[in-house]
Amino acid sequence: MSAKARFLQKLQDNQIRNGIPENKSQADIAEFRKQMSQFQETMEAWLTETGIRAESTTVSLVELLAGGRAFSIPGIRLSYENRKVKFTPVFLYGQGVTGCVEVTLCTDNNVTPLCRMFMRSAESTDWTWSPSGMATGYRREFCEDAFYDMVEGLLP
Repeated sequence: MSAKARFLQKLQDNQIRNGIPENKSQADIAEFRKQMSQFQETMEAWLTETGIRAESTTVSLVELLAGGRAFSIPGIRLSYENRKVKFTPVFLYGQGVTGCVEVTLCTDNNVTPLCRMFMRSAESTDWTWSPSGMATGYRREFCEDAFYDMVEGLLP
């Protein structure tokens, strides 16, 4: 094998290796990122021609169960006039779920927790949610109606 062929083979092997998660936590982080990006696309489609702006944010998380290292996950901020609803990732693993997002309403100087969303749980492989203050096992299937209930506070 020529030096060029060895070099190209090594490069290809490295690119393949870097594209494949090394362990479950890396796969879960990649899935969390993907799901949050898809979730924003879905929101934007639901909010077409409403005047509500969807903005991407970046949230840094440290997950002890993923080696204690920091990683970034996309967050989402919806804005209408002087009100915002924020979808902020808060942890990867905990409370029997994978991927938790805190949903809050921000008006003037007030921040009101609305609910928590969960990317995956023992009960469901799809997004679920529970209102703030509810028991951790009380989760509902996330759907378009649930979304509009969550963001209703954007309207004065």
